[in-house]
Amino acid sequence: MKLHINENRVLSHIEPEVYGHFSEHLGRCIYGGLYAGDNSDIANVNGMRKDVVDALKEIKVPVLRWPGGNFADEYHWMDGVGPKDKRKKMINTHWGGVIEDNSFGTHEYFELCKQLGCKTYVNGNVGSGNVREMSEWVEYMTFNGVSPMAELRKQNGHEEPWTLDYFGIGNENWGCGGNMTADYYGNKYRDFQTYVRIYDSNKPVKKVCCGPNGDDYKWTKEVMETCYRHPAPPQTHGFMDGFSVHYYVVVNTWENKGSAKEFSEEEYYRAVRKAYYMDDIITGNDHIMSQFDPEKKIAMLVDEWGCWHDVEEGTNPGFLYQQNSMRDAQVAGATLNIFNKHSDRVKMGCLAQIVNVLQSVILTEDDKMLLTPTYHVFHMYRFHQDADLLDSYLEGSKRVGQGEDECDGINESVSVDKDGIVTITLNNVDATNTTEVDIDFRRKEIEKVEGYVLSGTMTDYNTFENPDKVQEKSFDGFEFSGVDLKVKMPPCSCVTLRVSLKK
Repeated sequence: MKLHINENRVLSHIEPEVYGHFSEHLGRCIYGGLYAGDNSDIANVNGMRKDVVDALKEIKVPVLRWPGGNFADEYHWMDGVGPKDKRKKMINTHWGGVIEDNSFGTHEYFELCKQLGCKTYVNGNVGSGNVREMSEWVEYMTFNGVSPMAELRKQNGHEEPWTLDYFGIGNENWGCGGNMTADYYGNKYRDFQTYVRIYDSNKPVKKVCCGPNGDDYKWTKEVMETCYRHPAPPQTHGFMDGFSVHYYVVVNTWENKGSAKEFSEEEYYRAVRKAYYMDDIITGNDHIMSQFDPEKKIAMLVDEWGCWHDVEEGTNPGFLYQQNSMRDAQVAGATLNIFNKHSDRVKMGCLAQIVNVLQSVILTEDDKMLLTPTYHVFHMYRFHQDADLLDSYLEGSKRVGQGEDECDGINESVSVDKDGIVTITLNNVDATNTTEVDIDFRRKEIEKVEGYVLSGTMTDYNTFENPDKVQEKSFDGFEFSGVDLKVKMPPCSCVTLRVSLKK
């Protein structure tokens, strides 16, 4: 098997936000995960768990989406500002029927993003909210002048406005966000986005339109047609900057998703094959978007993606708490490689979700914390952030799996950073066999190679009793000469190679 790399041909730029994350008021993602609270015995800075924030900074979280998800379209932001003892309590009807005390609101979210050093992505309420509520929230967050909402923000302790990088006009409005038709939502988008004002031209808020559930291309086409129907809004920056797409890898069925820890080899390959389907979803939606936006000014944001398994036994089914194995790591690696390959259109991805929910990178239990296999993939892939995608392709890739779940045994992507270092990420999804890959560059000779690997059996995962069973390690299973690099990849492994080329 050969991987051909043309180090002289840059295809597109990989935005850091491709490696973004998603946090929702769901289970223990916010409370107990990211947020310990002001009076917690767990080490925290202004309520944010120090251990979790420190770990997330290591993977260079570039953007964090909040407050949902399903929760976004029942969230009324005024309930989450002001003195915490006076904030309105509510029932989280979507997720577990628990009390939401709104102690984590707008101010706390921006404090968390400040500590992470990441961009902000707030999702507005279209499903149960109204235009005025959304407009006033944007005013509260971003206006630096004399206005009712700016004065309220100051009264609540924050004199200066924040930087709001992205604002989502609703969430999954084809389903939980109102069960809308595409044409109805398209008109809603035109209306709501009008009142998401840009108060500072030097800090424009990028507006995100609700796109489809995976391969629902009918939704994509009808929403785009409605949004750009005569009389069309001005075709300038600020009408639609992003178009969201959601896709989850569900191994079996939505009613019986399957265990996160105990699964067959057949189910392992099915998950990988479904992860590969992300390539078709992006291609199909891109094709439709390009009919309206051939210059690709509208970014595709895959702002919910990941594995969705059955919850762990004994946990609240509404909390979506699941373990995270090497199978999930392979899904993450393949998906991120696909995002890189489509970085001409895909400008953001948000893994669902960041802590304690679905395919999270961190799990917590009281004051304990562990890093999942997926965390290590994000750590190994962080070198792609803000790098340029290089032209690369595989030749002679071995097929693995059986029947309809047969798929390529290797997936890859290659980038070059501002210092000229080439990053190659390779995943060997073959569960049982070592795979050798011959890598050749076009002209430049190799000077130095550093390697990192994550490997294990397909069902390996970390526990609080054994938190380092699966972890990133240094890798030396390669040799190089001239323009050629030979790599021997362990079964079920993710490998990152950092290659310095001779000038």
